[in-house]
Amino acid sequence: MQPLQFAVPVSALDALEPYIAHIVLALVLVNVFTRIRAYAVHEQQVEDGADDLSRYLPHALSTIALVLASFVFLIVEPHGGMVMSVLAIGLLLTDFFEFESRQVEARNDLAFERPKGAIAASALMLLYAGYQSLFVFIQPLWELVV
Repeated sequence: MQPLQFAVPVSALDALEPYIAHIVLALVLVNVFTRIRAYAVHEQQVEDGADDLSRYLPHALSTIALVLASFVFLIVEPHGGMVMSVLAIGLLLTDFFEFESRQVEARNDLAFERPKGAIAASALMLLYAGYQSLFVFIQPLWELVV
């Protein structure tokens, strides 16, 4: 008996099991590219004199999709999924607070900085998602060490 078989149709997730780590890696890459674009859009808004920045919808959607995919990965692979979910939620919170700090910078005419915390969080998530999905390539070397 699966622990979550009544809450989630686990048998439906069996088809996704070989691909979910690759899906998470793809979503992390999409999130990185939307973060770059969101920064460019916000920078343009500040240059145009806007006091109130608007959220970049593709970036918000990619972050939500990343969190949901990491929860699916949690069901399929409990240990790796837990780490991935914690990293995804941390990325979501970091994005929220980075956007708020960009709002303060825009309102007070301060220097517009890059979202350093969100960049670090997404780099860490990219490393872990790459490790989870591309482990088959480093497995022979890993087995020599471990």
